[in-house]
Amino acid sequence: MESNVLKVDEVALKTSVTKEAAAISRGSLIYASVIAFFAWVFSTYDFILFGTLLPVMSDEFHWTTAQSAQIATWVSVSTLIVSLMVGPITDYFGRRNALMLTTAGAAISSGLTAFTMGPLYLIVVRAMSGLGFSEQAVNTTYLSELSGAKKRGFMYSFIQGGWPIGVLLASFITAQLLPHIGWRGVFLVGTIPAVLIMLLRIKLKESPKYEQMREVRKLIKAGKLTEAKALGQRIGIDSEKMTKTSITQLFASDIRKHTIFLGVAHMLNWFAIQIFSVLSTTVLTDGKDISFNNSLFMLIFSNGLAYIGYITHGYLGDKFGRRGTIMFAWMMSAIGFSFMLFVAEGYWPVLISYSVGLFFLIGSYAALYSYMGESFPTRIRGTGAAFINALGPVGAIFSSIIFSATIDSLGTIPAIFVSGVLPLALSAILMAGAKSISPKQELEEISQ
Repeated sequence: MESNVLKVDEVALKTSVTKEAAAISRGSLIYASVIAFFAWVFSTYDFILFGTLLPVMSDEFHWTTAQSAQIATWVSVSTLIVSLMVGPITDYFGRRNALMLTTAGAAISSGLTAFTMGPLYLIVVRAMSGLGFSEQAVNTTYLSELSGAKKRGFMYSFIQGGWPIGVLLASFITAQLLPHIGWRGVFLVGTIPAVLIMLLRIKLKESPKYEQMREVRKLIKAGKLTEAKALGQRIGIDSEKMTKTSITQLFASDIRKHTIFLGVAHMLNWFAIQIFSVLSTTVLTDGKDISFNNSLFMLIFSNGLAYIGYITHGYLGDKFGRRGTIMFAWMMSAIGFSFMLFVAEGYWPVLISYSVGLFFLIGSYAALYSYMGESFPTRIRGTGAAFINALGPVGAIFSSIIFSATIDSLGTIPAIFVSGVLPLALSAILMAGAKSISPKQELEEISQ
């Protein structure tokens, strides 16, 4: 009798899962992708805007440079803590709900920052930007489970390319509106589209793979471990490992090596992101004697080229494998930036070498986030992507510390090399310790 009931339950469950998977049509995928792109653009806008406007805020509140640096550091720490929470939310409460939360976080962070009245308030409010920053981790988790294996990276590259668009948008809005509505108004501007995107996300369908995982979790909770194992084997989810917390699973023996190597590589890579993207004007003006106005044009040009880099690396990752694409891109970026620092002289050589470095550094993140989404099993895909994502800003903090500590003793160019280029090259080497994944594999074939 028990066997018959189990068979009926399994047939019913398999039918419901099949219907759910069929419900994710091409139109639904396109809708989800478009919304994900704009959500990431405005999350980037909010994330970048804080660093852009911090000097203006400091002037109004009469903060010293040291105080501003301390506030920025504590904001980074609070952002990191909030970012780490997003992964378990994605795996336990659903990809769709996590997407709603991250978009709401960007809107709340941007809106409440406009009402800043002191350092403590600012640190608490900007912690919410950790939700917006985690947008990319949830996006890759959700869309990797909706997209086909053949063009998973290429499709996602258009969405991840929202980063340079968000950077340019923050710069443009600040330049145009800051004199008229002040820094508080500029933050409020970012709230409106984020709220609209959150409302549009209500129509998103949940990932079929999350629905499958939820059914397995229900069986485990009901004590039906045999049934959970049978269902898990059929749909590619290891139910026995799901009894542990998602964070614990990240460091289990079957995936620990991958988590550590990928995490450390990503953290070191953000040394270069901090130096050559966040502190780019300092690098160009102080390091290469480029005027401030010319450096702004370089940033616009190089970020535009970086968007093409996203699409290029997304395509190459699908064709040749993402890990190899990432390693090649990061090493080429290190070579490009080294040439800029020690060989290039004059406007055009610096522009070309800097743009080449940024093309490979920033563009490779299309392959990197697709790789994050596919390299962790469904049961911890959200936690894995969010954890690795959160380690990036940690690298930025250490990079700033090293750069500040070495610039006086070594000089600007050597300090840039030590705090940016060397960690970048090392990150490419460390990626060799992460999991090797052949191109065009289905998620269930990669890991359980």
